[in-house]
Amino acid sequence: MTDYDGFGVERKGGVATITLDVPDKFNRVSMNARGELADVFAELGREDEVRAIVLTGAGTAFTAGGDIPGFLTRHPEELSRLAWNVAAPERCPKPVIAQLRGYCFGVGLELALACDFRIAADDVELALPEIKLGMIPGSGGTQRLARLIGLGRAKDAIMRGRRIAAQEAFALGLVTELVPPAELEAAVARLVQELSELSPLALRTAKRVLNQVYDAPLHVGIEIEGYAYGMLRSTDDFKEGVEAFDERRKPKFEGR
Repeated sequence: MTDYDGFGVERKGGVATITLDVPDKFNRVSMNARGELADVFAELGREDEVRAIVLTGAGTAFTAGGDIPGFLTRHPEELSRLAWNVAAPERCPKPVIAQLRGYCFGVGLELALACDFRIAADDVELALPEIKLGMIPGSGGTQRLARLIGLGRAKDAIMRGRRIAAQEAFALGLVTELVPPAELEAAVARLVQELSELSPLALRTAKRVLNQVYDAPLHVGIEIEGYAYGMLRSTDDFKEGVEAFDERRKPKFEGR
């Protein structure tokens, strides 16, 4: 495992696992770690052998948030650009799964919201508590949360700094799947296996189209979707998918 500032990266069997690991501070994410995470996601996005990425936390928590005193050491202009680093899972062309349990606060929830899937244990608590420090979420939290659960519910969570328990998070669509803590790793492994059997090109294209045109006018989204659909027509993966369907066998996608 390669170690960075408060997290490590392990590659195994086509899966890269990023583990936040600061045991005495509930896996807090330092200011330096934000930049390092952005670099790691960019690097993993370029590695053909990596089919999926899992973002998790060591022990019984995902992360309780950022290094609060560290904000006072940085220039306001630097703070205004923090969202770029936290958006790295969203920019990454590979599927990214957030494996959540325990605390998922502040920048932790912002990172999870930038992932494609959020699989959570039923002991998870999610919150953007920055308002209680005289601040607001500043790494995409206000925007992604409102787009995911609606403006009114986002105001209720952010303007009160309210903790959202597991069952409510699932009902709101904040998490993709909810399981007991003992079953969390197995649930994530099932999703990784499912994704690894699909075409990397199709997954990359679907993620890009969904992310880029989500809030665009409908006619723009349909136009871009159609263009991407036509481009995939010329790939070896699509040909393999059609032939496998016709021959009633499991396709073997190679990402070409």
